[in-house]
Amino acid sequence: MLDGDPIEAAEALIASGKADEAARALRERLAAGRGGLLARLTLIKALLASDAKQDALAQARDAVSLNPDIAVAVLALGEALLAVEALPTAIAELQRALRLDPGLTRARELIAAAWLAAGEADKALENLRELDDPPAAMVAAAEAIKTSPRSDPGYVRHLFDQFSADYDNRMLGQLSYAAPQILLDLAGMVMPGRESLSILDLGCGTGLAGAAFKPLAARLDGVDLSPAMIEKARARQIYDHLQVSDLETALGTPGRCYDLILAADTLVYLGDLKPVFAAAPARLSPDGYFLFTVEKAEDGGFELGPKRRWRHSETYLRRLAREAGLTVAGLVSAATRSEANQPVEGFAVALAR
Repeated sequence: MLDGDPIEAAEALIASGKADEAARALRERLAAGRGGLLARLTLIKALLASDAKQDALAQARDAVSLNPDIAVAVLALGEALLAVEALPTAIAELQRALRLDPGLTRARELIAAAWLAAGEADKALENLRELDDPPAAMVAAAEAIKTSPRSDPGYVRHLFDQFSADYDNRMLGQLSYAAPQILLDLAGMVMPGRESLSILDLGCGTGLAGAAFKPLAARLDGVDLSPAMIEKARARQIYDHLQVSDLETALGTPGRCYDLILAADTLVYLGDLKPVFAAAPARLSPDGYFLFTVEKAEDGGFELGPKRRWRHSETYLRRLAREAGLTVAGLVSAATRSEANQPVEGFAVALAR
C-alpha cells in the first residue's frame, strides 16, 4: 500500500532499497485501474532496481503500446532493452525517444552507455560530446577502450551475438573459413597418432573447430564470450562443458589441464598475447600442445588491421613462446579465411609445453 502521493511513496521505497515492495504496490494499483503512464514508468524503474529485467521489459513494451508517441515511454523501453543487453534494439528505441524529444538528455546518455557496452568507443564518445556534463567515468571508459592492446570484450560479444544466426554459412561460404582444418592438419604433423585427448576450444563460436577435433577428443570443452554462439555450439551436442567467458579470464583461472588447447581464428581479437601465452602452460598437461591461428603482421610486434582484427608477427610469436617456456613445435604460413575474395595471410602455430 502506498500512502499519500503513490508515485512519491514508490520513489522513496526504491531509494531506500525496497524496490520489490514498490513494485508490488504499483502492480496492485495498475491492476485496480488506478494508475496511468507515470505509475507504469515508476513500476519499470522499480523492476529494474530489483533486477527483474524481463518483467521490466514486458511492462515497458506495454507502456509503449499504450503510448507509442510519448518520448518518456519509449525511453523506458530503451532502458529496459539495455538492461537485458539487447543492444541494437535498445539503441534504436533510444534514438527514437530522442527524435520525439530532442531535449531528452537521459536518452543520449543511455545511447552512449549502449555503445560503450558494445565496445564502440568512438560512437559512445560522439554521443557523450552532445551532453553538457558527460559522466567522467563513461568518457574515461571509452578512452580506455581506444587505447587498449586488445579488442574490447563488449565489442566481441556484441559482434558475434549479431553474427550467430548465420555464422556458419557466412564463414564457410563467403569467407572460405579454413582454420579448423588447418589446425587439424598441423596437429597431425606435430602430435601424430595422439587421440583420446582432453581438449579446450578457446573462442569456440558455433563449434566449427570442435566438430573438426571431436574424433580426437575424450573430453571437449569450449569457451566463448558470446552467449548466442555458445547456444549454437550447445546445439551440436559435441561439447562436454561450455562456458560464457573471456578467454584470458578462462585460461588464467586455475582448473583442468588439457592435452590440447585450440584457438582457431580467436587471437585476432587480442593484440597483446602475453597474458594468453603466460597462462597457457599451467592449463596444459606435461606433453600438451597449444594450437592457434593468427593473421600476419609485417613488423616485429602486433598491429590492429582495418577490419579491427589484430595481426601478429612471427618474431613476436616466437619471443612470447620463449618467454613463456613453450617450444615452437610448428609455425606455418596459412590463409585461414578470405576478405573481398582475397586470402588473408596468417600463421598456424603449434606450441608444446
